[in-house]
Amino acid sequence: MERSQMKQMPEDKNTFLVSKESLSLRQKTGQLFMPAVFINDTEEEVQKMEKLIQEHHIGSICFFHSRASAATNFEGKKKVVHNEKSLDRLKQLIYRYQKAAKIPLLIAMDAEWGLAMRIENTPQYPYAITLGASTNSISTLEEIGLRIGLDCKEAGINWNLAPVVDINNNPENPVIGYRSFGDDKNEVLSRASAFTEGMSKAGILNSIKHFPGHGDTATDSHLGLPVIDKSLQQLNENELFPFNGLIKKGVDSVMVGHLLVPQLDAEEPSTTSHIIITELLRNQLGFKGVIISDALNMHAVSKKYPEKGKLEATAFEAGMDVLCFSENVEEGIETILKTSSKVRIEESFERIWHLKEKVFLNKVSEKIHSTKNHQQLNRLAAEQSLTELYGNPDVVQDIKSSKFLNLWVGSPTQNLFSSKIHEEQRNEPWELTSSLIADEEKMKVSQNVVLAVFPPQVKPKGSFGFSSEQLELIKQLVQTKNVLLYLFGNPFALDLFDLDSTANAVMVYQDFEVFQEVAYQHFMGLLKASGRLPVKLKTFNP
Repeated sequence: MERSQMKQMPEDKNTFLVSKESLSLRQKTGQLFMPAVFINDTEEEVQKMEKLIQEHHIGSICFFHSRASAATNFEGKKKVVHNEKSLDRLKQLIYRYQKAAKIPLLIAMDAEWGLAMRIENTPQYPYAITLGASTNSISTLEEIGLRIGLDCKEAGINWNLAPVVDINNNPENPVIGYRSFGDDKNEVLSRASAFTEGMSKAGILNSIKHFPGHGDTATDSHLGLPVIDKSLQQLNENELFPFNGLIKKGVDSVMVGHLLVPQLDAEEPSTTSHIIITELLRNQLGFKGVIISDALNMHAVSKKYPEKGKLEATAFEAGMDVLCFSENVEEGIETILKTSSKVRIEESFERIWHLKEKVFLNKVSEKIHSTKNHQQLNRLAAEQSLTELYGNPDVVQDIKSSKFLNLWVGSPTQNLFSSKIHEEQRNEPWELTSSLIADEEKMKVSQNVVLAVFPPQVKPKGSFGFSSEQLELIKQLVQTKNVLLYLFGNPFALDLFDLDSTANAVMVYQDFEVFQEVAYQHFMGLLKASGRLPVKLKTFNP
């Protein structure tokens, strides 16, 4: 088959042959658009999308869970209804949407920690911050990237909008935090590189994000426009470092975040900035691949452009190739056709067509497989990331060898760690509550405490989901007892507990069953902690 043609073989074995030379300029403009689609949409909405794909020659679609998920429910006011059969539904919709398309669609999803980021009952892998804590883990990271890629491939996803390569240098970042590999630019680069290499082996496209760097902000770009007030020299020294390194290694696409960088462009956010997209990313960094926008429905940019199609056309003219989560496809196509040149449209179309050739013509060998399943990889990650933050190691040994209080606090899916202590040592677990603190008989059992902490949320907003009462109880406990704290969540939560330099904590990062098992083995002295904290905490520095 000639490279100017493309072949797709859906399940019904129909064959589609498309010559790019036969496409009109309007059809090529449709290829620039990546509207959002929702796994748990109504039949009416699905049919509307099928019609949009068919009539406007859409180039790609991006799957989200539902219209009540974070993709549109920025304030978190809508209730997300879970669907145990979301994966089956996803596959059905991919088939329908591909069938509606004259040109095979690129099917995208954010699967940073696997399909579980969007789909129930699918393998979930550790967050990037956990993988950033792992030592001797580059091979594990590549294997996780491969495994996630194979999961995507089996589901029908061919473009994973991952990994995040933002530097995690602001502990109050409300949207990046746990999604970043850490605050060390070299570690972020090496880990992101391993992850993308694994995905590429599975034949899955990648997208490094959020250019030029979304890490150093306390504003959620879903709700407002973050400001990164740094010079180009400062950005080159830190934020741009992993982008530059990965571009030189070769990546499929770069996602541009919604950020205002006034020292580079005081007028336009990065989404619509010719200076940032074309002059910096395309020309100075020499990126030749596809540049994709972050979701255009996000308030950081959508509120600035109330006229339908104007945002899409402005972003495109600034240098964007793919317009993700455009809510105004028809108007966007019309505006681009009116305001952009044929040469400009052809440039972006050729880049997108190249990705389609890579996916649909360069078939990856079916023999590619992972040597480990997702549970085995999660165990490896758990063992390699476990991090001791000991201010007074002698106290740790005293606690473990004594009759200690077995306490827990937070919202665990299941508390296997405390239960295992009870099962093996007949040490009953108690939830840390005001009534427990008031129960002098129970609290007099020991001056020593093992406290398992399960933050209700992974994001810092609202103190990671802890109530003010829970935080006060933890603070009271660490001030009056000898406490060994195991944290099954975001390490930045440690800053909430008023720990001093003599405090002892163990970072477990996730509350998966296998992570809790590994934490218990560590507690029993059967496993040494080899992880390192991937970020700097504000207050707790043992």
